[in-house]
Amino acid sequence: MNVLITGGAGYIGAQLVGELSANKDIDRIVIYDNLSRGNYNVFLGNKLKTAAKVQFVKGDILDSRSLKKQLNNGINVVYHLAARVTTPFANLDPHIYEQVNHWGTAEVVSAVEESKESRLIYMSSTSVYGASDQQAKEDTKPNPKTFYGISKLRAEQHVNRLVEKGRAIIIRAGNVYGYSPSMRFDAVINKFAFDANFLNRISIQGTGKQARAFIHVEAISKILKDILFANVPSGTYNLALSNYSVLELVDVYKELIPELEFIFLDQHLEMRNFTLDTNLNLSKHLKLPEVRDLKTEIKEFLGNFAF
Repeated sequence: MNVLITGGAGYIGAQLVGELSANKDIDRIVIYDNLSRGNYNVFLGNKLKTAAKVQFVKGDILDSRSLKKQLNNGINVVYHLAARVTTPFANLDPHIYEQVNHWGTAEVVSAVEESKESRLIYMSSTSVYGASDQQAKEDTKPNPKTFYGISKLRAEQHVNRLVEKGRAIIIRAGNVYGYSPSMRFDAVINKFAFDANFLNRISIQGTGKQARAFIHVEAISKILKDILFANVPSGTYNLALSNYSVLELVDVYKELIPELEFIFLDQHLEMRNFTLDTNLNLSKHLKLPEVRDLKTEIKEFLGNFAF
């Protein structure tokens, strides 16, 4: 089986490359990335034991000619992870979200359609649901509140053409956290880890009572790999294994680092709330990883810092 990963040098992509390269049923992995985030870490460090099956193509998802050339070279499955995220500034610069997340996905879908043999696994986001005090389920009506969420929902509309033909799966993922060869520090758990370790202080926006749905980067990468070999019907699936409030996260960091300081910013503001029903439809088709102890996960994460 030959696989192409758009955004393969990114946060989830780098972890997924490691998962797929260790699988004997995967013959070739193409990392397709424009390196706009300066993600070079996937190319460094420990050499992959099966490095011969991995190749890198510098390309942009808006470059339809380059995309189609790659897909017409025997690609069976496309993981579409490439996106403009920039959490927590998901409500700035609507043009870039529209260009990359919406129309970039349209180009990927078009290339998959033309290849006629490929199928698509698209990484969407629970941001398409917006904010609510009710836990979201697969049948919850999307109501995005940010330009990022709007762009991901518009992208899904293109992917649905392939879903209707039985050739695509949409994964609406919660906030991804944890150590990856290609790190991001803009999402809350990862940012807290960096600030706690190096600054000994974390900043809390609003009251801290706001909650989010989360999934560890190792868990989501394993699930994405397992989808390849499971009989998962085309459709849209939510994916998060836990819900935590910001104050719950702070408690864990304080337990691990007792001298840690924390300050509240704009404490009078009620921040948007979003949680997910973790009784997932995806669990009907494949075995999901066990939920690990958050304190253990964060302790492991802190242990990855050089000092």
